[in-house]
Amino acid sequence: MKRIKIGFLPLYIKLYDDCGFVVRPRTEPFYEKLAKSFEDEGFDVVRSPFCSVKAEFEEAVSKFENEGCDVIVTWHAAYSPSLESIDVLASTPLPIVLLDTTETYDFSALQDPGEMNYCHGIHGVMDLTNMLRRRGKAYAIAAGHFPTDDVIERAARYVRAAAGAASLRGTRVGTIGGSFDGMGDFLIGDEELKNVFGVEAVYSDGSELSALRESVTDEEIEKEIAYDAEHYEAIDEIDEECHRKTARNCLAVRRWIEKNGLSAFTVNFREIRPSCGLEIMPFMEACKAMSRGIGYAGEGDVLTASITGALMRGFGDAAFVEIFCPDWKGDTLYLSHMGEYNPNLIEGKAEMKKISFIFGEADDPVVSYGCYKAGDAIFTNVFKDADGKYTMLISPVTLEHNFDDNFVGSVRGWMRPPVSVPVFLEKISEAGVTHHSSLVYGASVEEMKFFAAVLGLRTVVVDG
Repeated sequence: MKRIKIGFLPLYIKLYDDCGFVVRPRTEPFYEKLAKSFEDEGFDVVRSPFCSVKAEFEEAVSKFENEGCDVIVTWHAAYSPSLESIDVLASTPLPIVLLDTTETYDFSALQDPGEMNYCHGIHGVMDLTNMLRRRGKAYAIAAGHFPTDDVIERAARYVRAAAGAASLRGTRVGTIGGSFDGMGDFLIGDEELKNVFGVEAVYSDGSELSALRESVTDEEIEKEIAYDAEHYEAIDEIDEECHRKTARNCLAVRRWIEKNGLSAFTVNFREIRPSCGLEIMPFMEACKAMSRGIGYAGEGDVLTASITGALMRGFGDAAFVEIFCPDWKGDTLYLSHMGEYNPNLIEGKAEMKKISFIFGEADDPVVSYGCYKAGDAIFTNVFKDADGKYTMLISPVTLEHNFDDNFVGSVRGWMRPPVSVPVFLEKISEAGVTHHSSLVYGASVEEMKFFAAVLGLRTVVVDG
């Protein structure tokens, strides 16, 4: 995935320069230390001179936009009057993360009063956040001392959340086979998908997929089979011809994704047949695509596929999931799907076997399986509310570790919600979620709320 690029904006006040107030010789080197710390977090950083007046802010933000920055991070080197910067910061499409930190660690009663000159940016932060709030501009803030606490790491997580959400607009999601007949919860029209989320739906064409499938060479097939043999453990004898057909069809889908510049895709397994351009349901490619950062959801769900892709681009460790079964006794929820999961997020080595496909006209495929790894995660779901607006449900959960289970040969995971299973199921259904969701490892509720805010979504949090 491409590196996230931030525009690092230092805010200052012209009054100090006019009055000969000497602050820059200390604050400018500190700004550079902060910039390098963001580079250490894996970001590309576009720097700016200190900005004090409207024209300087406009020039800096224009530079950030022109150089393809994903997020603006601000830092107040001193107090900066908000009316100099608010117009351009409120109007830019780039999300805003405020870094609230100072160089001086100890500001107790015994500190040199002169240190006040270098540590008073906080009221500039308060001025600006008030104005951002008034203007309805989504922002996040990370406050703390650098380098004695984790303020840079917390700011970096907000940057990733913002970049992931902002990356959604302008993307394309592919759909093979349309939507599953009768499933209404996740349906969204092409125009609404474009207008609300900025995502364009791309429909597969049978002749296009057929041509791509025929273009796959024997050498490419052998290479894909060798990859599978290295990365997956066969739990049943694999039929060679079935594996070759699986590889050919999955590679055709991969070419289709690349040809159409897709950031996400979805497949309706009921519609897979030669006339649609595929001979088998491409379960393996759904998994491999997610491992490469391509969003996915089942049954023609273009919205969840797109959201999952954006979460991957922001947080990395994300996947499409469904709640399948309640474990009333163990107070967990069993996550599964037919054969689609993110292989980057499982315990141990992925499994592989041939299955009998009984759900339509497609031939039998080779399918991969695995068990989601233990750890803290966020369960999230985007759904349309009664007023026609979209909401994101956010819930902190824990994935349980299972050393032994009877579900080898299945996509599986056991998720413990923050409340009892009965209460959780009641709360999420009262909210009105769909049955297709996303799972994000390593994210926090606040980071996910910012992700939603950048997309203009309301939020419902189930955390207790």
